[in-house]
Amino acid sequence: MADVAAIRRAMRGLADPERARVLRGFFKTGPGDYGEGDRFIGLTVPQTRSLAKRFGPAGYPAISALLGSPIHEERLLALLFLVDLYERGDRDAAYRLYVRSFARINNWDLVDLSAPNIVGAHGVGRAQLLRWAGSSHLWTRRISIVSTYASIRERRYGDTLAVARALLRDDHDLIHKACGWMLREVGKRDVAALEGFLKRHHRAMPRTMLRYAIERFPEPRRKAWLAGTAR
Repeated sequence: MADVAAIRRAMRGLADPERARVLRGFFKTGPGDYGEGDRFIGLTVPQTRSLAKRFGPAGYPAISALLGSPIHEERLLALLFLVDLYERGDRDAAYRLYVRSFARINNWDLVDLSAPNIVGAHGVGRAQLLRWAGSSHLWTRRISIVSTYASIRERRYGDTLAVARALLRDDHDLIHKACGWMLREVGKRDVAALEGFLKRHHRAMPRTMLRYAIERFPEPRRKAWLAGTAR
């Protein structure tokens, strides 16, 4: 099993201070921002994935230690390890640790690279997703919608539409983007399902959510939805 000290030495060997500086800005780590105080050492996602392959499979003590780290890339690596364990068949234990760790899954990339593969794959019921959609914790709300990507891939759209409806009046742009993204994914597979949602809710949708949802529409149809004249 992976040794945490060896993993951290390997990560520090790949660290890039200039990239870390850029990532701190990209992930909004300044005072009052959504990623306030997060720390980066400057690894790319492909580098982190490579480390997951090199050191995996990791055991739960190593994953828990990395999830508890203040370093963003260490938490991402922990989540990649956890996805791997889930996909290897240790589903219940991996899911339970994931849910216990919501507070540590605290930026959009951490959510997006893990939630569909654990929460979504686990078949969490709609009632639980809606409870998470009502959370005061930004990232729990994002998990609630992004995890539905798993059911979208199976051409089941009910959870996505229900959670997106519950988040229509959310006040955070990152939720608007996530809902619009998932709605767009629905539309790629079933445009009638997406347009049915739009007909009922487009007037209440934040502009960003609507723009993301209709991004792949033909230009005349997209303009009609933005103008509120689509039928």
